[in-house]
Amino acid sequence: MSRRFSLFGACLLCLLLSACGGKSTRPDVVQPDVPEAVRVTPLETPGVFPVSEAEAQRLSRGLAPARQGMRSWKDMRFAVEQSLAYVRAKPSSRVAVNYPALQVTYGEMEKGLERLLRLLPFLDKAPEVLASDFRWVRIGPDFGFTGYYEPEIPASHVRKGRFQYPIYKSPPDLRKKRPYHTRHAIDCKGALKGRGLELAWVEDPVDIFMLQIQGSGRLRFEDGSVRPVLYDGQNGHKYVALGRVMVDRGLLKREEVSMFSIREWLAAHPDQVTDLLDTNPSYVFFKLGKPGTSGSKGSMGRRITPWVSVATDQSVLPNGLLTLMNVTLPDEGGEHSVPFNALTLPQDTGGAIKRNRVDLFCGNGETATHTASYLDNRGAVFLLLPR
Repeated sequence: MSRRFSLFGACLLCLLLSACGGKSTRPDVVQPDVPEAVRVTPLETPGVFPVSEAEAQRLSRGLAPARQGMRSWKDMRFAVEQSLAYVRAKPSSRVAVNYPALQVTYGEMEKGLERLLRLLPFLDKAPEVLASDFRWVRIGPDFGFTGYYEPEIPASHVRKGRFQYPIYKSPPDLRKKRPYHTRHAIDCKGALKGRGLELAWVEDPVDIFMLQIQGSGRLRFEDGSVRPVLYDGQNGHKYVALGRVMVDRGLLKREEVSMFSIREWLAAHPDQVTDLLDTNPSYVFFKLGKPGTSGSKGSMGRRITPWVSVATDQSVLPNGLLTLMNVTLPDEGGEHSVPFNALTLPQDTGGAIKRNRVDLFCGNGETATHTASYLDNRGAVFLLLPR
């Protein structure tokens, strides 16, 4: 299910200009001390390229669980089990990856994930076993990388005071693939008003807009309780990127477009907020998750893991693959200077994630927000296939 229309999560600039776990602690990935050995040469040529065992060993030795917010590779077990349950529900002989020079079945993906589970306890001391136990291939050209995260929004159960803007649950007359009320009809004309569809009330319509783009998040109520808020349908209208609209109108320069620049501009021009948000007719509906649970589930219908789960085009990197991704992430100043050499699992997708694109799930919190907001880079993608 394509559940996100990611402003920050499906090629931040391209998406803004064209349309897309639990709490994410600060991993060591944000520290600029990753060994030079984990860097790779850029690849512009399309195709599938075998990786030598020596190169696979070099990349394996550059892995570290702390760079992905984990204390040990054993902490990756839950994420691997989610992918394994997904591929086991598929016919083992069905081809999941179908390139001219490479075909991979769900059965082969299952075998690879099972092997990884057995190896996790040994990877802390000997990550190079990944090189000997898997056949590595690199996919070209290199992929565009962006990120997405779980926003946390102050909310109220009832309309009062500063909480004047509703988050709506899915209307009973909403039908898939049938256009429903537009954003203008809902927000400006009150098409859903008085129907008892309000899940919660928030103080800023921009927060709702951003939540709809991410597809899920967390609501922090006045009593201190936190509830996940989950995607539960879309109105069937095409997503229009706010960043592109603002560039076309001369409000922002293309190179200036980011979550922060858009929020800053809207905060400084409150009289134009409604008009600008209204340019995107797409509207997303939500449901509340159980207290104490994670708000983010991928397109497999299973919980995703910060710094491990990625969203991809399912025709290129289907859910259930085991991948290693090598890209440079933004540092605290927004510059891409922090190498990220990581074991990753495709477990999600998005409406604007097409072809060679990867959207890294960053979790929630300041680090997640910062990384997802600024990540816009190219990097290498390797498939780890069972021998």
